[in-house]
Amino acid sequence: MTTTTPTPRRLVEDFYAAYAKRDLEVLETYLDDEVDWSVVGPIDVIHFCGQRRGKAAVMDFFRRAVPEVLDITGFNVEELLIDGDRAAAFGRLWAVFRPTSRSISYRVSHLVHFRNRRVVRFCSMIDSFDAAEQMLGHAIDLHLDTNADSPWAGNLVAV
Repeated sequence: MTTTTPTPRRLVEDFYAAYAKRDLEVLETYLDDEVDWSVVGPIDVIHFCGQRRGKAAVMDFFRRAVPEVLDITGFNVEELLIDGDRAAAFGRLWAVFRPTSRSISYRVSHLVHFRNRRVVRFCSMIDSFDAAEQMLGHAIDLHLDTNADSPWAGNLVAV
């Protein structure tokens, strides 16, 4: 059985304070050199989605990849659970979609693994359907051609 060192609640709250403010100098101090960072979502619409490995790649994500798509105007953690060296957060992000200057807001959840007071794994799951509709500026039609030859046939699901 592996033992883990519990991560203090204050450390997780401070990490999220830096994350919410986009204080990149402080945020960088919370990242392990080999951090595994992923954002689950449709890469074709939200280009910063995907996986990054290592502190340099994650900082590039914050400095370049996200700002190319979004101007983050707010982030709020509504629920925060901490168990040992892991945290789970649920919240909302507000931003301006740069290509259209459209204001958007969508739900996010995070699973975070800390080791030695640093983030070693971060997985963000966004309400990508809602975010994509807002970014596109229209509802995504779930009743597109159901013809078996259509590339959409059987590939859309409404939850």
